Amino acid sequence: MTTVAVVGGGISGLTAAYRLRTLLGDTATITVVESTGSLGGKLRTAELAGRPYDVGAEAFLARRPEAVALVEELGLGELLTHPTRARATVRAGNTSAGLPGGTVMGIPASAAGLAAVAEVLSDEGKAALLAERELPPVSLPGGDLELGPLLRSRFGDELVDRLVDPLLGGVYAGGADGLGLRATLPGLASALEKRPSSLTEAAASLLPASPSPGTAPVFGTLRGGLGGLADRLAEAAKAELRLGVPVRSLRRLENRWRLELGAAAAAHAPEDAVLDVDAVLLAVPAPAARKLLEGVLPAAAAAFGEVELASMAVVALALPPGTELPDASGVLIGAGERVDSGKPLSAKAFTFSARKWAHYAEPGAPVLIRGSIGRFGEAAALRAEDNELVRLVRADLAELTGITTAPVDTLVTRWGGGLPQYAAGHLDRIARVERAVAEVPGLEIAGATLHGVGIPACVGTADAAARRLVTAVGRR
Repeated sequence: MTTVAVVGGGISGLTAAYRLRTLLGDTATITVVESTGSLGGKLRTAELAGRPYDVGAEAFLARRPEAVALVEELGLGELLTHPTRARATVRAGNTSAGLPGGTVMGIPASAAGLAAVAEVLSDEGKAALLAERELPPVSLPGGDLELGPLLRSRFGDELVDRLVDPLLGGVYAGGADGLGLRATLPGLASALEKRPSSLTEAAASLLPASPSPGTAPVFGTLRGGLGGLADRLAEAAKAELRLGVPVRSLRRLENRWRLELGAAAAAHAPEDAVLDVDAVLLAVPAPAARKLLEGVLPAAAAAFGEVELASMAVVALALPPGTELPDASGVLIGAGERVDSGKPLSAKAFTFSARKWAHYAEPGAPVLIRGSIGRFGEAAALRAEDNELVRLVRADLAELTGITTAPVDTLVTRWGGGLPQYAAGHLDRIARVERAVAEVPGLEIAGATLHGVGIPACVGTADAAARRLVTAVGRR
């Protein structure tokens, strides 16, 4: 009988446990060990004004196949839905405008993109944008480089501050200056390696020549909340669950692995504090992976230790039925944006869920929205109590939309260290981790630290890790 421990009960760990079950069959013993008291990780569907509402990840990239394929495989396809046609907006330069099309993460890639981007730039910013084509071609170094300095040297500060950073902040809760080119925009890096005449030309090469009719939606989610995906994975995995139990250490035995459980040495029965298995799959954040691998794979642990994380909070508001929202799916907010009085805005984004998703727009239903607070390097913003975060988000909402109506329900969800930062050299770091892990039979890794922070990327790393693990166990 094969025994496998999956450490981490988020989307990566649950996907891995499910795939292990489909590959190993019912005779295998699969144990999921999760340090918190619940499964799902960033997939968290809570109740807000009596409605299920996502307070973690609210959608996934539908143009990548992994998440959609998993949803269909699990029989949840009938719950899959896509956003309405409501357009996203951006608050930049103390004005709100529609999120420009014809760009690659805010970098103009077409004549239409140039015109659209110009809406949020000053005359000086527009001039810098147009002058980029006249600069010498970009020459990439052999390794990685920081995205922010590259873009600032080509387009000036305004494009980065007012457009690129808000878009990246929606993904990583971090700005371009702290993120690497090759991990965050690999397509652009590949285009630049072909030595185009300008960065604008490189971005243009990534857009389709002409949008085809019937193009698949960019994003998707599940009616009833993405927590339903976590629940179905847990059910189908048929795993033994150890919730609220941290893994204190990981040791390699002769042909097996030993996990010591509990925050400290346990005084109760040894079988409750020790788990011996044939194989281990780690699907945990970088700090936890570093700690567990220190005594097993020091090189991998050191690489994980180089990954920094950002913290954020989601403030969910249920407004009274009939509250009028802007005709937009939401608004991204640049760092340093201020209101007319000069006071800085606290939120980094709002999602007007009742506009963005049709299933939240039923007549007579509470009007659900969410505001996000917290950027990389700004941990102080999250030290406020929950009621203060609600106050800050409501104040920003009033400034941006004029809505001052008191909510009928609120919910604050904090994600401490929730988003890994893909700094320059991230791909090299992960390559070091993966080379080290590949040398050790019966050990695999998965998760948002590796090759993408979104749900499809997490599903992809988990599926691949589970398949490699089964192959290795089979050889043994």
